[in-house]
Amino acid sequence: MSYYKHHIFFCINERRGGQACCVQHDAEGAMDHCKGLVKAAQLAGPGGVRVNRAGCLDRCAGGPVAVVYPEEVWYTYVDKQDIDEIVESHLKNGKVVERLRLAPDIGR
Repeated sequence: MSYYKHHIFFCINERRGGQACCVQHDAEGAMDHCKGLVKAAQLAGPGGVRVNRAGCLDRCAGGPVAVVYPEEVWYTYVDKQDIDEIVESHLKNGKVVERLRLAPDIGR
């Protein structure tokens, strides 16, 4: 058994020179929103959910991105409602949000 049931990482990377990056899409705000929802639902902590920032996840073309482990599900999102859905469906109920899945061939 793993320490956390789900571990979600948000790319918070900022690229120089105007290159596409997740920070341009308020990734930090999305991560903070997710963290607040997880805490409010009492999902945070050992045996539950951990929300973390990450450096570049090398999937910039699909940004902003987040990845949930141990399932290795990559998500893209547009707004806080998308984060609400990821928390409710995936992190709380274990059901992947297919409409937000990042296509496997999208990289930098």
